[in-house]
Amino acid sequence: MEITPISVEQLNKYIKNKVDGDEFLNNVYVKGEISNFKLHYTGHMYFTLKDEKALVKCVMFRNYTPHLSFSPKDGMKVAVLGSVSVFERDGVYQIYCKAMKQDGMGSLFEAYQKLKAKLEKEGLFDESHKKSIPKFPKTIGVLTASTGAVIRDIINVSTRRNPNVHIKLLPVAVQGPTSAGQIVEGIKKMNKDNIADVIILGRGGGSLEDLWSFNEEIVARAIYESEIPIISAVGHETDFSISDFVADLRAPTPSSAAELAVPNIVDVIREINSYENRYRTALDKKIELMKLKYEKVMQRRAYSNPLQKINEYLMTLDILTKKNITSITKVIYNKKTNYEKIETKLNALSPLKTLARGFTITEKNGKIITKSSELKIGDNITVRFSDGKTNAEVVD
Repeated sequence: MEITPISVEQLNKYIKNKVDGDEFLNNVYVKGEISNFKLHYTGHMYFTLKDEKALVKCVMFRNYTPHLSFSPKDGMKVAVLGSVSVFERDGVYQIYCKAMKQDGMGSLFEAYQKLKAKLEKEGLFDESHKKSIPKFPKTIGVLTASTGAVIRDIINVSTRRNPNVHIKLLPVAVQGPTSAGQIVEGIKKMNKDNIADVIILGRGGGSLEDLWSFNEEIVARAIYESEIPIISAVGHETDFSISDFVADLRAPTPSSAAELAVPNIVDVIREINSYENRYRTALDKKIELMKLKYEKVMQRRAYSNPLQKINEYLMTLDILTKKNITSITKVIYNKKTNYEKIETKLNALSPLKTLARGFTITEKNGKIITKSSELKIGDNITVRFSDGKTNAEVVD
């Protein structure tokens, strides 16, 4: 008898029905540590719940998330209440969480928080210590695994944006017990040999454990002490490591780090052409403006007939001269008239006019004699006439 095979969909549906029919699995209360937490743009939460020996996938839909009193993060210890079911498409079972409460903090996450607080207090995260990324680097140093999507993405993005930029890879382990030491040595070597203008420290996404090398204190201090600017591109956009806070620039992904480090040559050329066009247009406008000003200036009478202004000044000078002469003549005339009037008055009062009519003036010792009683016989006197004077002696 031939057995008819069933489809994968039928198998998954069968298992789902079995699981959904289990009363215990319809209401489970499980505790563990959150890992690979993702908050989807729809509002749904996806994460893994794990302990020392196992893990299980979990999802909490957005109609339940508003009731949470905290923000779930990797490393948190929580207890979730929900039901276990099978996601038919992928053939995996997961907990559909309806409620969640904190159950302490995972040891790794606690260590992460303590180190973050310590380094922040020491000032390793301060913006004042961060170096600017070169605008046009010639060489990009990359610290990551020699194989994998990270280096391929960086090379693809960099060469597409600017094929003239050199990529120098220094392979290091990005996970495992020796990875932190290799990353530190890689940073030191690139600085010692001055290998690059900027360093990209990159790794793909993963759990808190997978990314732990980038949360080590020795890595953080090596990044801080680096003379070469460092871009941290560790994990996915929602992943934050200590290296992200210490680095001079944080990129959400390795591809983004390449975009931040390498300028797009097409954009640069376009910008240069834009500046060239703007300067050319500005220069043409400036020349046209100067030409108009020149033509306007040359139309002025000072340039078309330069002697006209001088002649106008000469005419003005003649008028002023004539006015001055008239004024001076008038003053002289008035002065002369006043002089003649005064002279007439003085002549009318002058004793010389009296003498001219036959009168004389008698003086004794320089004093005019007005009475005969002022004289006595024998006095010497002076008699003044209109045409002179004579000396005499009083005899009677």
